[in-house]
Amino acid sequence: MEIEIVTLSRQGGRTYNEDVHGHWHDERYVACLVADGAGGHGGGDVAAATARASMLGGFSVAPGLDEATLRGLVEQANRDVVARQAEGGKLAGMRSTIVFAAIDLESQALAWVHSGDSRAYLFRGGAIVARTTDHSLVQQMVAGGMLDEEGARLHPQRNMLLSALGSIEEEPEIAVSERMRLLPGDVLLLCSDGVWEPLGDECLIDTLHASRTPSQWTELIDAQVKANAKPGHDNYTALTLWVIEDDVTRLMPENAMPTDS
Repeated sequence: MEIEIVTLSRQGGRTYNEDVHGHWHDERYVACLVADGAGGHGGGDVAAATARASMLGGFSVAPGLDEATLRGLVEQANRDVVARQAEGGKLAGMRSTIVFAAIDLESQALAWVHSGDSRAYLFRGGAIVARTTDHSLVQQMVAGGMLDEEGARLHPQRNMLLSALGSIEEEPEIAVSERMRLLPGDVLLLCSDGVWEPLGDECLIDTLHASRTPSQWTELIDAQVKANAKPGHDNYTALTLWVIEDDVTRLMPENAMPTDS
């Protein structure tokens, strides 16, 4: 099983980028994440980077795909963000979403955990077979039958979150997926709302169909966000992971953008 990871992160129409991404691996496990910070320059980016260090560091010490492990990682990341808030000043009100996926190469299994509206998608045969459900006001409206997914994507209150890391009074809402089988040909996408909001699921599917490599897909996502997003649009970050049948597991280094042959 060969794995290729390609990442993309842009500040978009903003003056700075509060999104982060990252991944870690050993001989058996792969972990990857996207976090979208909020709270202003020097705040949101610190919250997102704190969550990344906490999640990847914690997973590397005790990797696993079980619910207790993944939930515990997010709970600890929340405590770490809250601890940094105590420094005051520009850090006092910082928050971050998180989406984190873990893969067991030995058993070819995947599980993910998230809080907020950064998303994970699993594509199989070019179709979405699993996706996270946002912790947001408009997602509640979708669940209640008041909006469809397209209406939620365009709703003026689409950025109103119901959960994020950095919560002191209440624990953040944390959703952990079931353990899923990972097959050759599968594609995993982790992204901030700066990707899925201007594009929508259909555009993600269409650009995937038009791509032969993860780098090509990432470039198409980048071009489509630039073409579709409104002026002053949000930071946008994507981490794509492609599973290719092979005798060797190969992991592209962080930020690698392999050239098409």
